[in-house]
This record gives sequence, structure tokens and C-alpha cells, in this order.
Amino acid sequence: MRNTIILLGCALLFLTYPTFAIHHFQEGGTNNQPVDTAGTTVPQDSLVNDTTLVKELTISRVDSIFTDVNVRSMSTAPDEIARFPAVSLQQYLKDQAAGLYVQENTGEPGSVQQMYIRGLPMPILSHKEIYQSQPLVVVDGIPLIGEHPFAFDIQQYQFSRIGPATNLLSNIDMNNIASVTVLKDLASIALYGPMGANGVIAITTKQPTTQRKISFNVYAGVAQRPTVTTINGAYENAFRKQFYDRYTATGRYSADDSYPLYLSDSLNTSYYGPSNWTDSYYQTGLLYSANADISGGSDRANFRFAAGHLRNQGVADETGLKRYSALFNINMKPMKWLLFSAMISGNRVQRDRNRSLRDRFATASYIPDPSSPLSPNDEIYRQYLTQFDNSFDNNATNIVEGHAKLVFDFNRVKIASRVAVDYNEGYRDLFYPRTLMEENSFASNYYGYNQRLIFDNHVTYDVNIGGKHTLFVEGGGVLQWDAFKYNYAYAYKGINDFIKINLLESDPNNGNYLNPTAFPRELVFKFLDYTKQNIVSFYGRGSYNFDNRYTVSLLLRSDASSNAQPTSRWLFTPVLSLGWNIRNDLLTESSVFSTFNLRASGGRMGRLNAFDNFSQGPSYSTQVGYTGNLITPGYNGMGVLTRPYDFGWSGYGIPWSYTDQLNIGLDLGLADERVQVNLDWYTKYDRNQLLGIPSYAEFGYRQSYEAGMEVNNTGVEMLVQIEAFRGGAGKFSWTPSLNINYNQNKLTALPGGRNELIIDNRLFRVGERVDRFWLLQNDGIFLSDAEIPTVDGQPLRYNGIPLRAGDPRWVDTNGDNTIDNNDRVLMGSIFPKVSGGFMNQFRYGKWTLDANFYFNLGRNVLNADMANRFDFINREGTVEINSVKEITFWEKHGDYNRYPIYNPWSNVIPYRAEQDLFLENGSFLKLRTLSLGYDLTELLSKRAGTIERFFIYCTGNNLFTLTPYSGRDPELVDFMGRDTGYGLPIPRTYTLGIRMNL
Repeated sequence: MRNTIILLGCALLFLTYPTFAIHHFQEGGTNNQPVDTAGTTVPQDSLVNDTTLVKELTISRVDSIFTDVNVRSMSTAPDEIARFPAVSLQQYLKDQAAGLYVQENTGEPGSVQQMYIRGLPMPILSHKEIYQSQPLVVVDGIPLIGEHPFAFDIQQYQFSRIGPATNLLSNIDMNNIASVTVLKDLASIALYGPMGANGVIAITTKQPTTQRKISFNVYAGVAQRPTVTTINGAYENAFRKQFYDRYTATGRYSADDSYPLYLSDSLNTSYYGPSNWTDSYYQTGLLYSANADISGGSDRANFRFAAGHLRNQGVADETGLKRYSALFNINMKPMKWLLFSAMISGNRVQRDRNRSLRDRFATASYIPDPSSPLSPNDEIYRQYLTQFDNSFDNNATNIVEGHAKLVFDFNRVKIASRVAVDYNEGYRDLFYPRTLMEENSFASNYYGYNQRLIFDNHVTYDVNIGGKHTLFVEGGGVLQWDAFKYNYAYAYKGINDFIKINLLESDPNNGNYLNPTAFPRELVFKFLDYTKQNIVSFYGRGSYNFDNRYTVSLLLRSDASSNAQPTSRWLFTPVLSLGWNIRNDLLTESSVFSTFNLRASGGRMGRLNAFDNFSQGPSYSTQVGYTGNLITPGYNGMGVLTRPYDFGWSGYGIPWSYTDQLNIGLDLGLADERVQVNLDWYTKYDRNQLLGIPSYAEFGYRQSYEAGMEVNNTGVEMLVQIEAFRGGAGKFSWTPSLNINYNQNKLTALPGGRNELIIDNRLFRVGERVDRFWLLQNDGIFLSDAEIPTVDGQPLRYNGIPLRAGDPRWVDTNGDNTIDNNDRVLMGSIFPKVSGGFMNQFRYGKWTLDANFYFNLGRNVLNADMANRFDFINREGTVEINSVKEITFWEKHGDYNRYPIYNPWSNVIPYRAEQDLFLENGSFLKLRTLSLGYDLTELLSKRAGTIERFFIYCTGNNLFTLTPYSGRDPELVDFMGRDTGYGLPIPRTYTLGIRMNL
């Protein structure tokens, strides 16, 4: 019966997705036609004047109460932030909008970065939670699809995903962007449905024009080579000697101490010679970008075509990225009431990845003997690098986005139908010769894709009654199909280093289809997986505005997901928005307030479950695991049906999760908009979320997924922009703007009514932040055995091990004479409590100067890199991933003098990272951009009248950082808040550019 109703609904209702433009309700029009600023009715006969309708095809709708002021969340024009030589959308937006936090844990070009809007909706435990916490990015109404994390299930080490692991948002060329809007409250994101539960970043590209226009934007520059302090074996030996002097009987090492061989011979010039490895590791990178576009047409049809190329070289390990892009827009209006629009964008991104040992060993799932690190001597290090000449690591990602849309305009009634697609595919072919892998060659092939297809239709009706009453009604739905797939294979011990075949033979008629001859059959491992999600949505909405004073809007929608269980397939959600234009109602004669708006929105929105494992309850899979490899597709060449124990137990009765939100906003404009203020207070509860509870170990499961987790985020956002000096033409002007966000998250409920839970060495307690560190408190050092507290003759113990002289003085929080997990304390925060940007725009004559600052306050960093440095005893001689020493091992980080000299041989592992000894203040202030420009248009137009604009600029980025953090860069932390020392430096760049419009 339900299916019949759904089919009837599909036939009767036009299916829709939120792809309307901002609607402005103004007086003075007849038949509710748009009016210009002078109050003149705009004719609707052609594309020349039909700008409103054209925008409806492409601009993601921002339907808040006061749309004209709500879009101020990003105050910098795209043309200005495009001067930043970034390669990803995240890097462009890092300091641009209140409430948006960007986490950039490495400066490697094209690497993945995370974005969070209005805090953390859930605890971040793995890449799965990162994926489900990201905002939706919409380009010209197309909701972009991301890289699904299901491939992490077959990885033993999860530093990066198999495949290219390229940032899929690096395909966005800022030179094609007309506007970027960060949407946060339910009033503006409700039309995007469950995909927008984490907020929305709506991007509109530049549109075709009826006049011929040609523009160019070119910049070139360099990424400055970092300046670092290198060390060699003599320095490392002296560092370790202080421990031997204090804690060994003779003050020197002996054979029993297992002193590493690479430090035992001071005459070995490989380690005790010059430490000049940076000559081959760090470099000055080349940056350039060239973009051009042409647009034009007639009053019935017009187009825009843009093409560009970007290259960004990293400053370390020969990393880099190349991007080739093209975009084509077309609008046609064959009849007064019919408009056709289409857009297609194609991009190819090639990335040169790092050659770090950790990433290489993690990819190969094989760790060679790490007892002897790479030599800090450049000549020897270069000999090692030459071994990569016999290897290859080819990464390529192709991304295509497009849509085609028909709009039928019957005056007050508009009907639109659209088909949209977003498709990306990635390749990675990899080979390491035997000389890099202890005579054990390695090869792998990856192919995967993510695709999204959308079919939506919608119908709207709007009417203006008597010039004071405006009613807008909208109804429809959406059909969406998402699919994710990968094929992956790897192999060991090839017959030689010259035969490198494709392990993913796609031709079943090939004799080597299942038995490639270049690698032993027993050492070839193949994986393939496919997951999908289908979404059906219906909604209806009505908005009423009285005399531009009072506004009320109610949206009702119902969404169904194939990843939801059959008993909870549908979710109904309402959103109510209210607005009061106080300026137009009570202060019409005021000379102080030019804008005074009060707005509020509240309601509920569903949260999508990205994984299909829960959709049918308990499940089986044709996979088995064994020690050293997480999953293989069979056993001894035979498929086996087993429970997915590694994933965990999922039962029945799993409901939809959802978010309840309330937002109250105030928008002020003073002195004819010379001072503009946007202030928002919000609170949101992300409820009914799934959490993996450690349980069912006796049945083979790691965890059981249970619903009921709830996280609250409450905060205040403020955007202030002031025309401090409002100079006329040719005079000095200064416009500073500040966006600032304060966010406080709190865990308000755990599944099953639990009060606290330990997962993956982290403690989550109801009433506490979800991003706290769980650490021992360090209070110094026990200098002698007599200082160690005793109770009934028993000394203080750590997990049953008696403490001795030279051990840390950890605080016995509960006073039970035992240091254990019960004494660890929740402290600090991984994510900043306060973040934002401070932008300054100076103008004088033809000169412009922009200075943008970026800051994070109230965040902490766990210096795991320094913990590993001091824990050299436990790190040496063990064959595991954390014992691997990169070439950057020979680089001095941090302040060694701030740490006590513990006994590193102690069984309590005194330099373990889980203590506040390594917790530091990670707040910072950065000068992200300093840009100087000069407008030559007037000078050149006298000689060449066809020049509309000619602007030259020079830009410096990431120029300085102020921070109390003693490590390298407080931004270079992973999602667990740890500085592991593996992130490549975020470079300081200098560019010179030209923008020209003809």
C-alpha cells in the first residue's frame, strides 16, 4: 500500500530539489514581476532582462527570512580570495566565514582537509565520523558527492584512504565563482534536506551574458623552502647520553642496553657527518595558474566557456598537483514562457604524493626492519632516492559535474524540471622495486568511482496582493541515486623489477585473468566493493510576508533513505521561520538604523546514515580475516560466508537520527550601512545517533551499534564590517571586518542510558565535551624511592607496577594508591572554542591593500612527536608502524628543556603520550594573506579602448604565525588533536598576478 501511495505521489507531484534563487519581495511590480531599483517593471521577454529567471536555474536557494542580509556570512569577494594560491575549497574558505572551521593537517598539495560548521555533531573516532560530519557543498544547485570511507574497512593502517586520496574539492576553480555562501541555520538549509544537516556551502558560478566578454587571470609565484634546524648522530647521541649518565651504573651504554648500531660508531660519517639532507628533501616550489573565459550571445541564447590550468608544487618530498579544468554554461529561451539551461564542468587532477616511509609501509601492509633510519647525509640520502627511479606512483582523478534544466514560466506559476549528475573516478597505479622493500617488490592497482544522479521537478506559486501581502507557495520532491565502488589489488615478490603488470585484469578471456604470471598467485590479493544509497524526498512550503515587516515560513518534508531500516524508512521533519523587520515597522524615520532585523528559526532535520550495513539488521559477507591482513575475499581460493565481525554487530530497530536546531539572529545596519553587524545565537541537538559500543567479544564482535547518542552544540557567531574611512573616488578608505565564532559542544546522552564509555583509548562522559583529551596529570618526577607514597607498606603503583626513582609523579586522583585509567582526567579540547578571521581592505586611488588574519583560540595540541622522540627506548628495535623514522627524524622540533629526564627503561613507559606533559596550548594567530594591487584600467584604456579592467597584484600568504605552541605549526594536527610530526609544512608563498577583462 505504501509503495502504491509513493508511486501516486511521484506521478502527481513534481519532484524537487532546492535549486531556486534568492527571492526578493519588493513593492511596485505588476503581476508580481520583478522590479529594478528604480521601481520600473522588468520585462520578461528575453534573456537580456530576465536575469532573475536565469539565476533561478543555477543559484542554490538561500531562503532565510531576510535573505539580503543573511548572505553576509562571507564578506570577501571570490575575485579577492582567488588571489590565494590554494588548490582546494577548504583552503580558500579557512578564514572567511563565522562558524566554519577548517582542519588542515598537512601542507601537501591536494591532500584532504576537513570542514566543520557550528561544531562537532558527533565524536570523531575515525574517518567514518569525519565523512558523516562534513557540510554539503553545492555548485550551481548540484550537491557534490564525496569519497565514501568504506574502503578503510580493508586497511590495516588508516593514515589515508586507498586510491588517489585526492581532495575532491580541489577541482573547484575560484576564477569561475560568482558567489560563495556558508549556510548554517535551518531557515537556509532546510530545503537541502538530510544531506545539509551539517550545514551547506552554496557556490554559484559566473553566468553567461548577452554581451561578449573575455577575461584572463594569471598568476605565478613560488612556495618558499622552509628553514629548519637539522641534527645528526652526534646530537642524537648527546641527547640520549643524559639518560645513560643518570640511569645506568657506569654512565654509559652496554651491549645489554641494545644501543642502536647507527649511533654506536662516532666515526660513521653516514650518521655523524654533515646533516644536509634538506637539500634533497625541501625545495622552493613553483606555483602558477592560468585561466580564461569567454561569454556572449543574444537576447534568446547566451553562453559562457572557461578553461584553466593550475600547478602547485609542494615544498617537501617532491609533492605537487596539476589541474586541468573546463566549464561550459548555456541558456536558451526559445519562447517567452520556456527557458532551457545547461552546465557541464570537467576536471582532471594529477597529484604527486609524498614518499614518506610511514605512508609507503601502510600502503604495502609491510614494515621492513626499522632499526637503521635513513642517513641525514645528503649524498647517501640521494642514493636512496634514486631507487624511486625504478618505481612509479601514478595518481589521477577525473571529475565531471553537470545539469540540464527546463523552466516553464506562467507568470505567477513556475514549473521546473532538472537532471543533474556528479561523477568522479580515481586511479592509482603503484610499484615499489625490491631495493626499497628488502628484496620484496610490491605493486598495487586501484580504480574507484563515486556517482550521484538527481532527477527533480518543482512547482511554485507566488502572488503580491495589494502591494503589502506577498505569498509564496512551493511543493515537490527529489529522486537521488548515489553509488560508490572500488576495485583494488596488490601483490608481493614480483619476478623482477622490470615487469609491472596491471593486477586488475578486466578481460575474463585473458589467460592470466585470475592467475597473473608476474607475481605469485598466493601473494596477489584482490578486493572489490560496492555500496549505494537512494533517497526520495517530498516537501511543501509556504512563506508569507506582510509589508516587508513580518515574515513567516513553514516547511514540511518527508525523506526516505535506502540505508534506513524498513521499519524506519521515512522521516517527517518540520521547520518554522519567523522574521521581524523592525526598521520598516517601528524605525522608519530613524537616521541611525538603516537595517534592523530580528529573525528566528527552529525545527528538525534528518541525518543520513552513510553506510548500508545497518539497513537490514544483522548481515553476512563473503570475507574472512587473518593476522596481518584485515580482509581477504576468500580462504584458499574459496569464498566463505561469514559475519562482518570487524565491522561490528548491528541489530534491528535502528531509527533515523536527526538534528533539532534553534537559531535567533539580529542584523543591524548603522549610518547608511557604514556599520554592519550580524549576530546569531544557536543551539542544536544531534539526536538518536549510532555509536559502536565495545561488546559481544565472546561472539567475535568488536562492538555493537546502538542508537541513542546525543550531542549538543551551542554558540554565538558575529560578523562586523565597518567602513572606518569612507573615501570617495581617489581617496583613502579602510574597511575592516571581523568574523568570530564561539562554540561549546557537550555530550548529552549515550546509548542505553550510560553515563560514560571508553572507546579506542578515549573516554566519553555525559556532560563533557566530545573532543577532550583523556590524560594522566603529571606533577614532576620522583627523584628517589623515598619520595614515592606508600600505603600499608605498598608503594604507589601504575597498573600494578611499583613506581621507582626516575618515574613520573602522576597524580593519584582518586587516592587508591594506584595509577590507572581511573586517574586519567578529561582536559583541553581538540577543536577551538573561538575561531574566526580579521580582514582589512585599504584603498587609495588605484591602489588596494588587503590583509587577512586567521585565529584559533581555546584549542590544545598533544605533541605526540615529542613523546616519540623521548620514548626512544620503546621505539627502537620494534617492528611496528610507530617505530618508523622518517628523514625528518633528523630535524629538531620543539623545546627539549621543558621535559623532565625520566628513566626511559622503566616499565611504566614514562614518556607515554597520554599525559598532560605533552599537552600544549595550540592557539594561534596567522597572517594568511597580504595582497597589494594596482588598477591600470584607466591608463591602458586610453590606448586600447576594449579593455574593461586590467589589474595587477602581488600576494604573500602564510607570512607569520604567533602561537605559544613549542612544536612546528599548531595547525599540523590530525583529527585526534595529535601532532605526529608527519604533516608536511604549510608553505609561505609569494605570487604575482594579472586580471584582465575585455
